Amino acid sequence: MFLQSAAFYFFAGMCLASALAVVIARNPVRSVLFLILSFVSAAGLFILLGAEFLGLILIVVYVGAVAVLFLFVVMMLDIDFAELRSGLLNHLPIGAFIGMLLLIELILVVAIAVVPGLEGVRADIAFPAVGSGDIPNTNALGRILYTEYIHFFQTAGIILLVAMIGTIVLTLRAPAENGDMPHKGIPPTQQMARNPRESIEMRDIESRRGA
Repeated sequence: MFLQSAAFYFFAGMCLASALAVVIARNPVRSVLFLILSFVSAAGLFILLGAEFLGLILIVVYVGAVAVLFLFVVMMLDIDFAELRSGLLNHLPIGAFIGMLLLIELILVVAIAVVPGLEGVRADIAFPAVGSGDIPNTNALGRILYTEYIHFFQTAGIILLVAMIGTIVLTLRAPAENGDMPHKGIPPTQQMARNPRESIEMRDIESRRGA
């Protein structure tokens, strides 16, 4: 019991500290690395709760794919962060308003969960039925995800698709008159008109000599 409590406080503390470091860090690469640490700490919390499937998915998908994608995007875009910070005060009212809304939502969630006298509110919240304890964790999660929350699951897929398209559009640079490097895109008409026989060229290379 002591080891479980110590592990919980350790992972929770690391998760909070790394999440705070993501926002505070000035270097975007360091922010991504702290984000990876936050994901790993959250995965440890999931494993302590008995949701080992969610913990492993968090490590494999978010740490192994999403965070690495963030890192590559930060390196490829070559964003002038000093110029972005110069207009921070212009967007501060909107950011403060959104932050206040998120804070109010978090306070309401914690109040409903822990404040005495709100048992009726907690009882009115509809939680999906997981099933008996004989059903494996992955099976129960799949039943809920693909039945009760199938629309949210599809919406998340559409959001990820839009983010992927936006990343591709930002990384591709059109040829400009000021000497910028042209992008490597090929017009779709040229791709469709390409002859498969001309795509591969066979050459007879002599031994011990390059192509």
